Amino acid sequence: MTEDAGKILIVLNDPPYGTERSYNGLRLANALSKGDADEVRVFLMGDAVACAHRGQQTPNGWYNVERMLKGASRHGAAIAT
Repeated sequence: MTEDAGKILIVLNDPPYGTERSYNGLRLANALSKGDADEVRVFLMGDAVACAHRGQQTPNGWYNVERMLKGASRHGAAIAT
């Protein structure tokens, strides 16, 4: 990233499972929040709100979007619904 990475907004609208769009959006949010971006925000709308559901039970080997969301938040990304 450059010095003037700026503000980044990632809008998720798909459910946490069934497609990889929310997964990929959260991968991007995690990568950007660890980098030089000034501000990373993740906005969950529609079916994507389920990404923030606590206590998700996923089969072994599957990604857990709740943990991914927490990781992005720990690295400074703001999460909103």
